[in-house]
Amino acid sequence: MIYISRQEHFNAAHKLYNPKWSEERNREVFGPCANTNWHGHNYDLIVTVKGEPDPETGFVVDLKALSDLLRVHITDQVDHKNLNLDVPFMAGQMASTENLAVAFWQIIERELPAITGAKLHCVKLYETPRNFVEYYGG
Repeated sequence: MIYISRQEHFNAAHKLYNPKWSEERNREVFGPCANTNWHGHNYDLIVTVKGEPDPETGFVVDLKALSDLLRVHITDQVDHKNLNLDVPFMAGQMASTENLAVAFWQIIERELPAITGAKLHCVKLYETPRNFVEYYGG
């Protein structure tokens, strides 16, 4: 089994805010991430797929095709957007890095069979160099 990864980058704004809570409770739980005027991150997305290399190409997945898939279905949808307001697949969800990683998984898992027989292994999403999420599905 070979594991191969592709890294992409995007910038997006969001805020963490539970509308069922008071302003005070939101500030207490989410701190500056509940800023009324939003805040932004420079996200790094690393997608890992696994499989056996194709005997004719030696590829588990064509990385150009994977990059194109991620650009069309992920980065074009979120780059320089407000995750809370501008991204339909995040509607009604807390715009946490955890929820974003799960949403990305669902999209990639749905689209991946069009370019490869490999399976999605991991979505790793860096919100900052020190804060990141790894999601393995399920």
